[in-house]
Amino acid sequence: MKKIEKYITGSILMVAILLFSLSCEDYLNKSPEADITEKDVFGNFTSFQGFVEQMYKCIMDPDKGGAWNKYLFADETLNNKPYNFDYGNYWGNETYFFGVNANVTSDNSRDRRVWEYAWYGIRVANLALDRIDQEGLFEGTAEEKNHIKGQALFFRGWFYFEICRYWGGMPYINRVLDPTESLITEEFKRLNFQETAKLMAQDFRAAADLLPNHWDTSGPGQATVGHNMDRINKFHALGYLGKALLYAASPMINEEATGNNSFDPALSQQAAQAFGELLDLADKTGIYKLQPWNTWTDCFWRLNNQRPGGTECIMMPVIYDRSRVRWSALGAKVPSSFGLNSGSDADVPTHNYIKNYGMANGLPIDDPASGFDPDDPWTGREPRFYKDIVVDGDQIHQSLADDKFAQLYNGGRHRSQINPPSVTGYYAKRYAPIGPTFTTAIADGLQAYVPYLRLSDIYLMYAEAVLFSPNGNPKATSGNYTMTAEKALNMVRNRAQLPDLDTKYTASNNLFFEEIVRERAVELAFEGARFCDLRRWNRNGDPRYLDKTAIDFDRGSDGKPVNLKERVIVTRTVEKKHNWLPIQVKFTKQYEGFPQNPGW
Repeated sequence: MKKIEKYITGSILMVAILLFSLSCEDYLNKSPEADITEKDVFGNFTSFQGFVEQMYKCIMDPDKGGAWNKYLFADETLNNKPYNFDYGNYWGNETYFFGVNANVTSDNSRDRRVWEYAWYGIRVANLALDRIDQEGLFEGTAEEKNHIKGQALFFRGWFYFEICRYWGGMPYINRVLDPTESLITEEFKRLNFQETAKLMAQDFRAAADLLPNHWDTSGPGQATVGHNMDRINKFHALGYLGKALLYAASPMINEEATGNNSFDPALSQQAAQAFGELLDLADKTGIYKLQPWNTWTDCFWRLNNQRPGGTECIMMPVIYDRSRVRWSALGAKVPSSFGLNSGSDADVPTHNYIKNYGMANGLPIDDPASGFDPDDPWTGREPRFYKDIVVDGDQIHQSLADDKFAQLYNGGRHRSQINPPSVTGYYAKRYAPIGPTFTTAIADGLQAYVPYLRLSDIYLMYAEAVLFSPNGNPKATSGNYTMTAEKALNMVRNRAQLPDLDTKYTASNNLFFEEIVRERAVELAFEGARFCDLRRWNRNGDPRYLDKTAIDFDRGSDGKPVNLKERVIVTRTVEKKHNWLPIQVKFTKQYEGFPQNPGW
């Protein structure tokens, strides 16, 4: 019987370098000499699904790709020193994006990188799609075949989305490559993002048509019923179908493809319909719904080693090692004096970003009717502000005498007496729930993860896509779902205990879009969306988002801040070339048809 060959990609392009050597002997933990046949691997659902599981292992955990990983590259945070990205040096954070001699068989979240693992995942997806349709190989039910094929189609599109949202369009490899074939063909030329996204959309659409609403309700999912939270289903496929199309429609990407620095109406409408299909399915099935406000933080963290995600998170990172939360993500966000980190990082919110959080009455702070008092800036703010942000005087630990309350005023303990201090005058607690009950014991059992896709994100993208569809406006719908763009935005606001958007902000498309921008900044704060949002909107270099600032102040006798002064710490350097990250030089020298990104 035929043994499974080892797929060695050698030096074939990054498109294929990157596909790494794939050995089914390795996958099955058998020696190369063992008589492992393709039938053994691909012949039944259980074994084939085991092969497919490799793609789940390729999902990057954003804040744990190292001892700790920087992953927020826009205007929302600062560390104890500016990021390389702040200086326009996009070569400077290879920890997150590139790996050196990446080991794709590792189970350690610290080894995960976007570039290498995505290309490897694409290779696995193409192998799965080839073998599932090979005559006489797979024996199983039609439902089992659809599960395998749907996952492979989804992951091929998803890994391309992960690559392309940072590096731009790529050759779309949709077959198994031979290590000896020539790459000097039209097939291997780089596409622009919009062209690549349309091919992603084909895969996502096909996946959505094959996958179940949830594995717990499907026949093949019964063997793992109750443990299928992370398995790819129809919602994943529809969500990323809409997301890929919305990105493709966005001004920066549309300008690259057509020269027009505006939303593409047709692609926006396609995105709106994909999101509408998802939201309609959510309404009918109840499988995903907005997390209630009183348990909103379940989307991001839970205690006692419980899995976060709640009813809202559609896609989350795969858990490789629960202890990485304690030793990676958490340590970089709490005061260094807590003894939970190495003392080298203190990733904290910027004052400029804090301004996105509005007031409890639902108005932005720059609205004259909001009631915002610049001399008392942390009173009367909206509920998410108090869930997300630590300000001076807040209790941040249950018992540590010197660290029980935040001292973030000029000369205060957490501002200048610990190393490193908070450089901006704030701490964040979306993934580090420091507060009156926080202890080291709690830290040891904390599970906190950055979501990839939440239902609230779908509502906000739906609103955006409907707005920029033909004849779009706040009162418009997608056509296949009855909710208006305005109502979708209000769904997210209402969950956060805010009233409906004031009618003054629905009076024009421009005003309404600015509220979508602000709402995404708050609802998706510290989730990695901001960098991609600003870029796709062609706003990464907008002066409104360049200055990263701190708030300096003294503490008055009544505990309130006095002598407040905003101070610019760094002005981000952004040029046109920063639309896309540079590709490592060794990958651009494979052949003439694979050029470096413009400006690099």
